[in-house]
Order: sequence, then C-alpha cells, then structure tokens
Amino acid sequence: MSSDQTPTASAGSPQGSQDSTSRSERTAPDEAPQFVLPLVVRIERAAPPARTDALETAARAVLAILSDERSLGEGEWAQAIRDWQDTRIRKVVRRARGAEWRRAEALPGITVMGKSAEVRVFPPVPLDSWPKDLARLQVSGTDLDDPEPPMEADPATPVLWLNPGLEMSAGKAMAQAGHGAQLARWALPDEERASWRDAGFTLAVRTADPPHWRELTASGLPLVRDAGYTEIAPGSCTVVADHPALRD
Repeated sequence: MSSDQTPTASAGSPQGSQDSTSRSERTAPDEAPQFVLPLVVRIERAAPPARTDALETAARAVLAILSDERSLGEGEWAQAIRDWQDTRIRKVVRRARGAEWRRAEALPGITVMGKSAEVRVFPPVPLDSWPKDLARLQVSGTDLDDPEPPMEADPATPVLWLNPGLEMSAGKAMAQAGHGAQLARWALPDEERASWRDAGFTLAVRTADPPHWRELTASGLPLVRDAGYTEIAPGSCTVVADHPALRD
C-alpha cells in the first residue's frame, strides 16, 4: 500500500474544483517553501484494515486535524497549517506496524479509529524535513482489500466519490480522499461545517459507476484534480466531494 506526494492546488479557492498544474508549470505556490501533511496508517501483518475503511478513516483524520483547536487561531499547529495551505496541498500516507506504530503515536498528532483502521495524522512538516521516526516509514509495499463489497452509501451521508477509470494504490486513494474531504469542508457554510464536526465527520468513500461519475464531474461539487507527481497523469480528476449541504 503506498501513497507518494499527491499535490493539488493551493488553498486559495474555498470551494468548487481544485485544479492542479503539472510539474513543468511553475506558479506562485510552487515557489514558496513546500509543506506536506503526514498520515500514517497502522497495518499489522495479522490484521490489516479493510481498504474502504482505511480511506474513510484517512479522510476523517484530515478533517480532525483541520478542526482541532491546536490548528486554529493562535494554536500550536496553526502556523504550520497556514504554511501548508498557502502552497500545494500535499498529503503523504506511510504505513507502520508494531514498534514503528508506537513511535509514531508518541509524536504530536491525532489518531482516528475506523471499524478496522487506525490512522494518525500529524501537523504539516517541510517537504524535505520529516521527523526521523516518520521519515523511516515505508510509503510502498502493502495493498489493502475489502473482504466484502462496501454497502451502498446512505443518501444523507457525505460521500467522497472515486473516479472509476483510475487505478490507485490504497495509499494514493487515502490521500485523494483526504483532499476531497478538505475541499468539502472549505466549501461548507460555518453552520454546516460545525454540524459535520459535531456528527464526528461521518462520511463514506465509494467508487462511482461511469455514468454517475460523468454527472458528478459536471455537477459543480468540489472536484479534486491531481498534479500527477505519482501514479496517475497530471490533471486527472480523482474525487468528487458530495456533501448533502452542497447539492443544488
């Protein structure tokens, strides 16, 4: 399961499509110091998490750190969050087990639990200056599967829809789901954002069927476009964030 840096655009647009540029097109966000949001998923050999649960847990982890009081105002993580959001929104997912996971848990961050998944998210760090206990963790090496097909999502539940035409590793998909959740949060009015937080950021991650995907990408809902640093082509649409409060 792997995810390399998956940049989307800078945090300038609070809603709608979040476009990205290819590596050959330098813009202002590229020239600023680059930061990354680290996420670590716990994958023990004997009991790996289900893929969909890992994606959903990663998305909720991103929402959790963005909403944490330490990330707001003058909180201890707030400047790091601002620095990160002023450049390209990069997330990197690494995996840990055993002692690796225990060392990761000892670092400042937030652990979010799913049904079978545990994901810890950390304050953004400079792209080239990771804490050593995170830098040594592997990005690649394990694939995740769903033992059973995910149930159909409740229409009242926010859904992060994945592009059915793209093949992504679990880590890449976890980062993309995090992007989608972040865009949905940006687009929501304050009252709806608070209601989502109070509900524990309930959400689902599902793969759309092709006709539905075409409708989603034309709907005006928040849309993630990948910059193409890893796995998929630049400009690929990866996720549509379908929150009930954002539907027409």
